[in-house]
Amino acid sequence: MSAAALVMLVVALVVVWGGLGTAVVFLLRHPLPDDDVVHLLDEEPGGAPAR
Repeated sequence: MSAAALVMLVVALVVVWGGLGTAVVFLLRHPLPDDDVVHLLDEEPGGAPAR
């Protein structure tokens, strides 16, 4: 493999694994809300679903 191909391989690996690592860290710091909480946010104060 040429030097240019190796550089592109390393850059691609850093982008993919770096993005995965960033996503994992973000989700650990900011977890997604539970489904029950999301459904409660979709309801109007009277208990009827929002339209």
